[in-house]
Amino acid sequence: MQYKVKVDAFEGPLDLLLHLIQRLEIDIYDIPMAEITEQYLLFIHAMKELELDVASEYLVMAATLLAIKSKTLLPSHEEEEEVDWSEEDPREELVERLVEYKKYKEAAERLKEKEEERGQFFTKAPSDLTALEGDHPSSENLHVTVYDMLGAFHKLLRRKKLQRPITKKVKRQEISLEKRMGQILSTLVTCKQPTRFVDLFPYDDKGNMVVSFLAVLELMKRNEIVVEQQDNFSDLFVMAKGGIS
Repeated sequence: MQYKVKVDAFEGPLDLLLHLIQRLEIDIYDIPMAEITEQYLLFIHAMKELELDVASEYLVMAATLLAIKSKTLLPSHEEEEEVDWSEEDPREELVERLVEYKKYKEAAERLKEKEEERGQFFTKAPSDLTALEGDHPSSENLHVTVYDMLGAFHKLLRRKKLQRPITKKVKRQEISLEKRMGQILSTLVTCKQPTRFVDLFPYDDKGNMVVSFLAVLELMKRNEIVVEQQDNFSDLFVMAKGGIS
């Protein structure tokens, strides 16, 4: 009898037994031990023929099957007047193990199907919406850095350059850093509302824009103003420290 088997298809002796029971269409609660033992030993023999190492658990199960088979083949003593009904079916423990293993295997297959279904979905990580609380976000949660300021200033320079007319008469006007700091702080205090960062640069002259930018950075360093940003890449808002409630 030729017996073909894919060795790596089984995860253990119980898995092999369950496969044989299903293939032979055997009732799991009434296993013909002679037939199932023969099929199991054929599998062990096939593994040896293929020069594969037979795991000890398979050999233990083979010995168990042979023991159960020998018990079921013992002649019954019909001449005995009293029958000991308390004697258990030698197959009972094996059947319980197979039924329990079948439950776990079916559950594992269902979980695998769920995993494959879930793999078809893509989710987005939860976003931090703390910055959206209230009319204006708290600067403590936004972490506006010097790099954010430099990025905003770079965008401002490009915008001013695009808006600049082709011909323009520029009158150079020198302004000190301290004076510009005072002007910006005075504007913010008078406004009493968050002012857009770009609105602090009314001049198109690059020199004045650089001075204004350095003035904002210095005021931040002195903790006299606060710069806020609601979302990534959104406008920066500036307000005087005394204007925060």
